[in-house]
Amino acid sequence: MTRDPDSTPVIVLTGFLGSGKTTLLRHLLAAPQFADTAVLINEFGEIGLDHLLVDALDDDIVLLQSGCICCTIRDDLKTAMRGLYDRRARGEVPNFRRLAIETTGLADPTPVLSTILHDPVLRHHFHLGTIVTTVDGVTGLADLDAHPETAKQAAVADRLVITKRDLAKPATVDALRAALRRLNPAASQLETIDGVADADLLLAQDGIDAATRDETVRRWLEHGDHAHAAPLDRNRHDRGISACCLVLERPIAWAAFGIWLTMLLNRHGSDVLRLKAILTVEGADSPVVVQAVQHAVYPPTHLACWPFADRFSRLVLITRSLDQAALRLSLERFQALGG
Repeated sequence: MTRDPDSTPVIVLTGFLGSGKTTLLRHLLAAPQFADTAVLINEFGEIGLDHLLVDALDDDIVLLQSGCICCTIRDDLKTAMRGLYDRRARGEVPNFRRLAIETTGLADPTPVLSTILHDPVLRHHFHLGTIVTTVDGVTGLADLDAHPETAKQAAVADRLVITKRDLAKPATVDALRAALRRLNPAASQLETIDGVADADLLLAQDGIDAATRDETVRRWLEHGDHAHAAPLDRNRHDRGISACCLVLERPIAWAAFGIWLTMLLNRHGSDVLRLKAILTVEGADSPVVVQAVQHAVYPPTHLACWPFADRFSRLVLITRSLDQAALRLSLERFQALGG
């Protein structure tokens, strides 16, 4: 369950058309915290890099004043990532320690996540870090209602960035926050004003990695406990998406859990938008963190200690039109077989 210490974290920046992710990225490219980052984007022109441009290394790669490397995706994502890694290994580009990928506004982000997690070459050199989703503070409620991909982008996020906060009515933003909390109670919510957000909160931490991951896991599991204690009401914005938290007091049988998760994702993977779990595993000296986005499962990792004194296993699931009581019953039955 260990990871190559030289593996490069990948930040995925997604969000619906016009939600402000390109504006956010332009500001991040000028931030000193982003200096050692490579960015994969669709077109340089969409970002407006003229005031940041230092040198064009070739037709596909530019080096910015901030130290960022920006690359266009000429072919598919796998080719672009492999090419960028090879060029770094040959010393042709600066030694970036983080990669950011901006998706198109209409994109379902899960194929991008699956590529990072499952490609046999990429997974040796990269690992999935933070998923950041921008949501328009003015039109976000309408977007959630009219465009299913908007709700899906929000559901898979680690961090939700409400943009255009300065243009939106306070009541509209409050309603949007509540809708996003119903969709994804475990995600942190941030705001931008004039396209600016706190770069440290967005980028400095790599998901549940490094020294901050214990606290990060505690935060999203605390949200999950809230979802468990007070079932979330669906409304017209949710598209049948809801969150729940399963709490198991007995230690998990790892083999039985693996079979349960495999069968769940094989049968309902398209409707399991996000799963985050901390497990007390039989025979393990420390808790195990498991995450999944639809059919894509992150490599499991260990925490240094349990975030909660009770040491119960907790699973936060964001699902679409699945019976939460049936999910709990199926997991309990598999655990009984494993015990």
